[in-house]
Amino acid sequence: MTTHLAPLKHLAPGWFATVMGLAGLSLAWHAAVPVLGDGAGAAGLVVSGLALLAFLALAAASLLRLQHHPQAWSDDLRHPVRHVFVAAMPVSLILLVTTAVAGGLNGPWLVALWWLGAGAQLGTTVWIMTRWWRAGPGGGLPWATLTPALFIPIVGNVLVPLAGVPLGQVAWSAAQFGVGLLFWPAVLVLLLVRVAHQGLWPERLLPSTFILVAPPAVVGLALLRFGAPLLVAWALWGVALFTLAWVATLLRRMADQPFGMVHWSLSFPMAALTVLTWRLVPDGAPMLLGVALLAATSLLVAALVLATWRGLRSGSLLVPEAVPISVAAAPAAAAPAAR
Repeated sequence: MTTHLAPLKHLAPGWFATVMGLAGLSLAWHAAVPVLGDGAGAAGLVVSGLALLAFLALAAASLLRLQHHPQAWSDDLRHPVRHVFVAAMPVSLILLVTTAVAGGLNGPWLVALWWLGAGAQLGTTVWIMTRWWRAGPGGGLPWATLTPALFIPIVGNVLVPLAGVPLGQVAWSAAQFGVGLLFWPAVLVLLLVRVAHQGLWPERLLPSTFILVAPPAVVGLALLRFGAPLLVAWALWGVALFTLAWVATLLRRMADQPFGMVHWSLSFPMAALTVLTWRLVPDGAPMLLGVALLAATSLLVAALVLATWRGLRSGSLLVPEAVPISVAAAPAAAAPAAR
């Protein structure tokens, strides 16, 4: 096997979270255009270009990985935690189409890409939820499966209207949105049951807790696309803001973890809340808060890009797991012993 392709064995689908973070930041800058002017739109275009480059690079690398390390792909699909990150690929495509729409693009080719992303996302959701019927011999889902990353395939369907409605695909956008809306509270309850009975997910998965911020923010944005009353969006904005304050209490413990791709879990949720805040600024949301969130999200994504670049140069990212997550799925109190 070619030596320089060996690290690709560890290029799990979770790497597409970088595209999600960059695309989310692009949408945040685009959302600020009515207040901050064309400079914000230019920044959004630059960041969306970076997101597209990251997507193309990761897609090419993933194809090489499939060709040279098929067993690694198979292992990811069977893994109790990593398998849900497969949904990051169609979600990334949906978000890229959304950034294109935000940048003023339109056309049949964009509609075709949207359908490809939406169809792949729905198919991934069905595949992952079908695994639930094949739970262990004693019944039930393994605790290791219940992490915030489960929101990506299950609730990721609520992203579909963000580009689908402007592209004229309103009916299907509403249908697929309904799938995500139905299972958002269901997944949230499953996670809370896991916390009550098993404790938090392993310490090195703590950054994924920020994913809890994304569903209410994206649902609020989608409902605005459908023309829902502003008070509904305000209510969801409040839920997202509260959730951010709640999960932020774990930031110190997150900072104690060595950098890994799971830290990209912070980026898109922050961006989603930022976008919703800017959408509500004309209706009374504090503009200062919108500026603060935009600055924080931009600095966060810049720091994540820099940390990723350093990790790639040092060889600390594309390596095997030190302790398999499925093994380390003990209560949080026992997690330090697994590090």
